[in-house]
Amino acid sequence: MANRKITIRDVAALVGVHHSTVSRALNPKTKDRISPEMVRKVDKAAEKLGYFPNIAAATLKQNRSFALGVLIPDLMNPVFPPIIRGIQDTAEAKGYTVFTANTDDDEKKEQDALNIMSGRSIDGLIIATAWRNDAIVDKCIERELPFVLVNRTVDREGVNAVIVDEEFGIRATLDHLISLGHKRIAHIAGPQHSSTGYERAKAFEDYLTLKNMESGLVEHMEKFTVEEGHRAIKRLLARDNQFTAVVAASDLTALGCIDAMQELGLLCPENISVIGNNDIIFLTRMNPALTTVSIPKYDMGAQAARILLGLVNGEPRDPLILRMQPRLMIRNSTSRAGAF
Repeated sequence: MANRKITIRDVAALVGVHHSTVSRALNPKTKDRISPEMVRKVDKAAEKLGYFPNIAAATLKQNRSFALGVLIPDLMNPVFPPIIRGIQDTAEAKGYTVFTANTDDDEKKEQDALNIMSGRSIDGLIIATAWRNDAIVDKCIERELPFVLVNRTVDREGVNAVIVDEEFGIRATLDHLISLGHKRIAHIAGPQHSSTGYERAKAFEDYLTLKNMESGLVEHMEKFTVEEGHRAIKRLLARDNQFTAVVAASDLTALGCIDAMQELGLLCPENISVIGNNDIIFLTRMNPALTTVSIPKYDMGAQAARILLGLVNGEPRDPLILRMQPRLMIRNSTSRAGAF
């Protein structure tokens, strides 16, 4: 037997069942139709014989690759690993393999990744790289490739996306700061060609206007990075140093703000309270621990995968924009205005 390729019939013979039973037991989509005890027996026999299902044959037979693609703008950004984990756990439970590509928010890299994945006949794509007007989204529509947006969305209608209720998050941050007596609040805004940067900045300005408070203390960045946050708050402080709190467009941006403040002899929160967005890992180990808007990253990835799998399997549904609710995590980087 070692001199030839092990087949599903060999596994069936070892277990003493029909090969169709083995097929169902080894397929994540159908193994729940078999008793758990039989699934364990089949798995043990397959492992003993060194049998692996022939994915290429299944692809040809069913005209599917059982593979999904994921485009990520920056794998070094702590926001995205939990999203990827949610996607992968959900997809693998249904028998799908996930291919992930880092694009550095570069359009050519995104296009190259899409072409490579298309060449591998992926069944669908999850896009975390979308700009408000996005060429990759246009290509997916043109190629009739099922796709779902996650974390960011586009301005056009008729797409599926899993994003954050940015207005809810920004209002929560401003309510918190206002309750602490802050009257002049600044915003370090993300790129306006991204939905996250645009929606957070718009929610900030709209809510302060609603509250009859000054809404023009906004400084824009090109990227959601520590370096951009560092530069942006220095520009802001150079033109106005009377604000007592800053709402940063991301946690990385907030970290850059705090670094720049320390260089200028300003302390957080003694001189300026700082709030981030996303709730990336290890924020509680900082000094001060960062107050931030926590977004459900893992659940966003899992929901995006569920929607995509439904599209791939032809489930009828109208396009869905799922806005998931964040929550404010109050820590030590915010305090009462003038408390020190």
